[in-house]
Amino acid sequence: MAATGGRRFRLPARLAPVVFGLLVSGLMSLVVSGVSTANARGVGDGFVSYWLGAWVFSWAVAFPTILVIAPAVRRMVQRLVDG
Repeated sequence: MAATGGRRFRLPARLAPVVFGLLVSGLMSLVVSGVSTANARGVGDGFVSYWLGAWVFSWAVAFPTILVIAPAVRRMVQRLVDG
C-alpha cells in the first residue's frame, strides 16, 4: 500500500475478521480449485485458464461461506482446546 508521511495505510481492527476471511478463502480456494482442476482435466493446454475460472467461482462461494461459519468454528475450537 502507498505510504503517506512515513505511515502505511491500515484498515480498522474491526475489519480483521473480514480481511482474514477474504485472504483465507482466496488462498484455500486457489489451492483446492487448482488440485481439482488438475485432477479432472490434467495439467495440459488450457489448464491455467480453466483453473482461474474455477478459482473465481470457488472464491465467490468460499468467501461468504467462511464469514458465516467462522464464528461457529471458533466456538467449537474453544470447546476442544484448553485455555
